[in-house]
Amino acid sequence: MSTATAITDHDEIRRWVEKNNGRPAYVEGTGRGDDPGVLRIDFDERDAKLRELPWGKWFEWLGKRELELLWNKDDLFDKLVSRKY
Repeated sequence: MSTATAITDHDEIRRWVEKNNGRPAYVEGTGRGDDPGVLRIDFDERDAKLRELPWGKWFEWLGKRELELLWNKDDLFDKLVSRKY
């Protein structure tokens, strides 16, 4: 059985996402002004509701929201969760 791990290291997140043909994204229509809204990772088959976001901006908002990536390095399981337990 696989286990999910929480990570915040930007380099590690980016390597894993790019290795799995993913890209940083946000859900269209969920933000206001400069705030992109709900953050996601978009993989191979692009989701029509997701819009790509530059890594710098994605990580900026990941930090502002105090989120970390819960992931399994052996498959494409991922979820953004609060660092506040």
